[in-house]
Amino acid sequence: MSNIAFTAPHSGAADIGLSLLRDGASAVDAMIAASAAIAVLYPHMNSLAGDGFWLVQRPGEAPRAIDACGHAAALASIDWYREQGCDAIPARGPLSALTLGGTLSGWDKARECCVAPEQRRPYGELLAPAEALARDGIEVTASLAAASEKVHESLADETAFRAIFAPEGRPLRQGEQLRNPDLAETLAHLARKGPRDFYDGELAETVAAELAARGSPIRASDLTGYEAQEVTPLSVRTRDGSLYNFPPPTQGLASLLILAIYDQLYDPQWSDADRVHTLVEATKQAFRVRDREVTDPARMRAPAESHLNSVSIGKLAAVLGKEASPWPWPAEPGDTVWMGGVDAEGTMVSFIQSVYWEFGSGVTIPGTGLVWNNRGLSFSLDADHRNALEPGYKPFHTLNPAFAVLDDGRRMSYGTMGGEGQPQTQAALFTRYLYDGLPLDESIARGRWLLGRTWGDRDDDLKLEASLARHLGDELALRGHRFKTVPDHSEMMGHAGAVVRFPDGGVTAASDPRSDGAAREGSCSI
Repeated sequence: MSNIAFTAPHSGAADIGLSLLRDGASAVDAMIAASAAIAVLYPHMNSLAGDGFWLVQRPGEAPRAIDACGHAAALASIDWYREQGCDAIPARGPLSALTLGGTLSGWDKARECCVAPEQRRPYGELLAPAEALARDGIEVTASLAAASEKVHESLADETAFRAIFAPEGRPLRQGEQLRNPDLAETLAHLARKGPRDFYDGELAETVAAELAARGSPIRASDLTGYEAQEVTPLSVRTRDGSLYNFPPPTQGLASLLILAIYDQLYDPQWSDADRVHTLVEATKQAFRVRDREVTDPARMRAPAESHLNSVSIGKLAAVLGKEASPWPWPAEPGDTVWMGGVDAEGTMVSFIQSVYWEFGSGVTIPGTGLVWNNRGLSFSLDADHRNALEPGYKPFHTLNPAFAVLDDGRRMSYGTMGGEGQPQTQAALFTRYLYDGLPLDESIARGRWLLGRTWGDRDDDLKLEASLARHLGDELALRGHRFKTVPDHSEMMGHAGAVVRFPDGGVTAASDPRSDGAAREGSCSI
């Protein structure tokens, strides 16, 4: 019987994670190895100079949440941007590099919180696979090639970026080899010095000097003062167990609200059209709460958990009718990776790592291979906006890893990339698996929908994959849903994955056919 599993949106990262688990490593250490590797394998989706969020649950314990997202630099104020002549934060370039990258600090914090000192593997062991990939080269996937094509003109002035990702002056092509020897050296350096060096060591000096020289507001003092934090996850009870997700500044509240509304209204006699209609309408209500309330935790008008009691959920559920309610609503884009794993002791991880838009800001630190995030685009230069830019504050995040502890003894780690699509895809795979009784892989692979905007898309409408449109399009149209059809297994629908551990210790895992990923299962005796 398999008792370990790992899933990732790139098969190479899944293989590395499972290899560590087979050798008896903890799920946290296996995730760190995969985190480093996928930054090499999927550089358009994430970076070690980006952000990370962890949910970690050990058997019999409450899940623990690690917030490894960066806040705005001390110089990053509305007035400072006005002085630079900006009416809005630029999408690319040094002025878009205004928040710190928290991923590497999250590695240390996750180990500190969730792995006994004697069980922690040396960083040299964890980072060696990623270092080899960066030095020897990776095969460019269709997803990476498409992202390279998309940003080629907008990052034309980023010399260090183009030296790595457009070495011949053209976008990357699917199937060719991509090497990043500077990132290999950075990984080797982190293996020797530890992740903290990114914040207050030699690597920090290099990073801070380059960002300041390029015109970013980030300075060495910002890096030195940063540390990932353990926070309390949000949770809600449903008929089948407890669901967990991430608190603000993420949209985890929306993800839980969708499922909680659905659970209050659920009728086993529903048709497939009833199910999709209810989830789409629940999404609209959840997004309105999210967009009205979610911001940096210090700015929240009321605790996020106050929206998750049965009375508040009941009021949202009561609004849902049999007809589609008005839409669109402003949407948030986003690029990220989600990965999940379970080790032989039963510890499970749900993990997200992001650079925000494809290749983030595009600002690449020469000699390091690191591409800086542009997560600060979630801030507004309008002082009255709920996410107004202010030094030390965290921007709104679409990222939200999910976890469930079910009353029948199953535990489930699940998630996806995809901006606005993250809560919706989580809801689709979770309800198909738990309420509809579908196998885990089919729950992920079946035709999906998307309300709003996600990776590689600019439209705020409802989109249905072709197979779902053929099956339910006419019925949904009769209910007032206006939609457009997109190809089956479209990447815009996200790269989902899930791992389930059963009460007897057995496991199952699944990955999304929309990605280059894989779900690996195996055995480990400890």
